[in-house]
Amino acid sequence: MMDNDARLLAFYRGEGHDHKGRLLKDIWVLSPFWLEHTHDYIQWLFPIPEAGRFNAFAPLLATEVQAAFESEASLRHHQQRSLDVMLDFFGLTRDDNVITAQPTLSIQTHIWLKAGGHNHLRITRIIRSLALCHQPELARAAQKAVVDLGTQHGVVSETSLRYWRDAF
Repeated sequence: MMDNDARLLAFYRGEGHDHKGRLLKDIWVLSPFWLEHTHDYIQWLFPIPEAGRFNAFAPLLATEVQAAFESEASLRHHQQRSLDVMLDFFGLTRDDNVITAQPTLSIQTHIWLKAGGHNHLRITRIIRSLALCHQPELARAAQKAVVDLGTQHGVVSETSLRYWRDAF
């Protein structure tokens, strides 16, 4: 049995699977419905040092894994691809470190624009993970986009906005 760090690095290198046998590339192609209603993958795509409430099987982001993200561009590239999957799910798009709304962004179809919900926790995790995995510019871009667009296009609560602003 691999330890926490080896499992997470193997998964992110595309060589290993998560606790359900899913490969990173398999998660990248799943439907928006699946992304919304499945709750045990986000911890693998965007690891943080703290344990989440929803997935006891998820590895934690240890110092050694952070160091690997710093030294291996392929790990950062894979996390950027994971980010693009989630941004598309949220009705957003990315061009390098600029994140903007897709033309279809609306509170009717993108529930993260509502006052609260589990997607707000996911967004906080994404921002924090990007920052901890040596992608601070991307974390800042994601942070700015969700704060700005969440207030312009939605009714995101002040509590969620504060969590996003404080994510790193």
